[in-house]
Amino acid sequence: MDCVICRNGKTEQGFVTFSLEREGVIIVFKNVPAMVCQNCGDFYLTEETTTRLLEKASKTVEKGVEFEIINFKTAA
Repeated sequence: MDCVICRNGKTEQGFVTFSLEREGVIIVFKNVPAMVCQNCGDFYLTEETTTRLLEKASKTVEKGVEFEIINFKTAA
């Protein structure tokens, strides 16, 4: 797939670190599968991966922590 950001690179399957803030909680996801542009580094997540990230983020917020690092590869 061509990168829509830089328009010069091609994407390849890889892994990224993705962080988000939700309700004052910072969550860092490591080893998230994504299509990564080999030119600019921008990445694209599948709908399934995005759904899993949001589900895990909701569970993390419910725990009441302020910051958490989750290894996406090994997280159930």
